[in-house]
Amino acid sequence: MLDKDDPIMKEFEEAGAILHGHFVLSSGLHSDTYIQCAKIFENPSRAMKVCELLANKIRKELSSPIDLILSPAIGGIIVGYEIGRQLGIRTMFCERVNGKFELRHGFEIKKGEKILLIEDVITTGKSSLEAVECAERKGGKAVAEAALIKRNSEAKLPFPVISLLELNIKNYSGSELPEELRKLPVTKPGSREYLSNCTK
Repeated sequence: MLDKDDPIMKEFEEAGAILHGHFVLSSGLHSDTYIQCAKIFENPSRAMKVCELLANKIRKELSSPIDLILSPAIGGIIVGYEIGRQLGIRTMFCERVNGKFELRHGFEIKKGEKILLIEDVITTGKSSLEAVECAERKGGKAVAEAALIKRNSEAKLPFPVISLLELNIKNYSGSELPEELRKLPVTKPGSREYLSNCTK
């Protein structure tokens, strides 16, 4: 259940970032709610405000020092760089090359560097774990993750997760769709296939 009276939720609602319908997420799961965080960043003052709230929460909850911020492309790039600016931490992003996260653009992770992952939305944690694999191949160690929204409390990651909002939005496999979702046209705004087509 989304709490529309929550002040942070109001920011997302007013930005038009909470969409309702029948969506196929990048994980392949189906949902009646999609969080389009890109809408938050249409308004720079709103983006700075929301990221400042997350940065303050990171300062409060993260006890160990961080060497760098790593964000998976493309959803985490903007929020990652804004959090990096506010915290004064070196920031980079990884992107998919032949379906696997890699560092490009001359980005380098030094052996033993402690990494804070930053995403816009965590759903299953699959992208986060793939970004961790990328970091570990380079010798880094992910110690925590922060996101604007964690949309599923069942997403389990091997380190602390700091989020502005935790929304227990139900996800469905294709075989367990409720009848009301089956009746709606399907949109794939966050699918990896959709994003890949958008960047061609």
